[in-house]
Amino acid sequence: MSLWKKTVYKSVCLSLALLVAVTVFQRSLTPNQFLQAPPPPTLEPPKAQKPSGHLVNPNSFWKNPKDAVAPTPMASRGPQTWDINITNCSVNVNLTHQPWFQGLEPHFRQFLSYRHCRYFPMLLNHPEKCHGDVYLLVVVKSVITQHDRREAIRQTWGREQETVGRGRGAVRTLFLLGTASKQEERAHYQQLLAYEDRLYGDILQWDFLDSFFNLTLKEIHFLKWFDIYCPKVHFIFKGDDDVFVNPPNLLEFLADRQPQEDLFVGDVLQHARPIRKKDNKYYIPGVLYSKASYPPYAGGGGFLMAGSLARRLHHACDTLDLYPIDDVFLGMCLEVLGVQPTAHEGFKTFGISRNRNSRMNKEPCFFRSMLVVHKLLPAELLAMWGLVHGNLTCSRKLQVL
Repeated sequence: MSLWKKTVYKSVCLSLALLVAVTVFQRSLTPNQFLQAPPPPTLEPPKAQKPSGHLVNPNSFWKNPKDAVAPTPMASRGPQTWDINITNCSVNVNLTHQPWFQGLEPHFRQFLSYRHCRYFPMLLNHPEKCHGDVYLLVVVKSVITQHDRREAIRQTWGREQETVGRGRGAVRTLFLLGTASKQEERAHYQQLLAYEDRLYGDILQWDFLDSFFNLTLKEIHFLKWFDIYCPKVHFIFKGDDDVFVNPPNLLEFLADRQPQEDLFVGDVLQHARPIRKKDNKYYIPGVLYSKASYPPYAGGGGFLMAGSLARRLHHACDTLDLYPIDDVFLGMCLEVLGVQPTAHEGFKTFGISRNRNSRMNKEPCFFRSMLVVHKLLPAELLAMWGLVHGNLTCSRKLQVL
């Protein structure tokens, strides 16, 4: 071999040796390890799981237990997102051949046949409504066809606020809906609702039919949704879409309340009896509820509750069979928790006067002193709102707070 070739050969070998030495140094490998073939790939070791149900940090899986830092205990929570993705609901055939079942009215047979179907998928969701510091979440039960009511509420007592003073957080508003009850209208109204939601972003909708008996579904769906998405919301106002609400009075009432209280306040009915007249909207057959009276409950037109109580209420309701009257059902859930709803004179879910022809039901000075009044249609709500918040002079102010 010529001298030139030997020189080139030595240079190449020296370069390779230097490259190997640098690589070994960088990787902190022994020469023997470097020359060995790489080990075959192995499956990732499973995450260690403690009996408490919390996963250990995978980076500390192989560490000496003496060196491992114990994880910070965390409060146990349920699902972090809505976990119902399909509708899987079939008739309860065990009931259909029972003699007492056959004697019920068709709408009660339908209710009982599907009562075990508790939760349905979400069609419209806005978890961002609970982001940040939310002091009061205003939640309104509505149906897909009543856009005019929702629009009137957005212009009046449903207006959102970023802060309500005294260091308190925001006021946010949501509407709760199912789907159109008539099949032939469903697609059309769903398109309109989707457009409305793009405009305002304030609608929660689930895939069950909106009906009177399904109002109870709306209650439990909201409570589950709230438990998932709203861990820090202080208070909730929940009402119908045909009520007048005075937000400053609500906020004044809540000023000295704490979100950890067992606060559930409204127009409370004590010792109410189940209605047994079949022509009444609230008729309940004896086979569905045999007791002489209901537990105390607040009229569903509007009530206030603390956020912490709402989260406990969700789990209490899950222990009971559904009941076709939603506000009575919530009273049953409160009874499970041992919580008594509190009556307040400022909640008038049957009108300021139960005499519908009374002039008191049209008097704006009474409305200015109240927290909630039922019932007003959209045009009446807009007119009353203008009077109450205009240059109104009253001879005296009622003290209801």
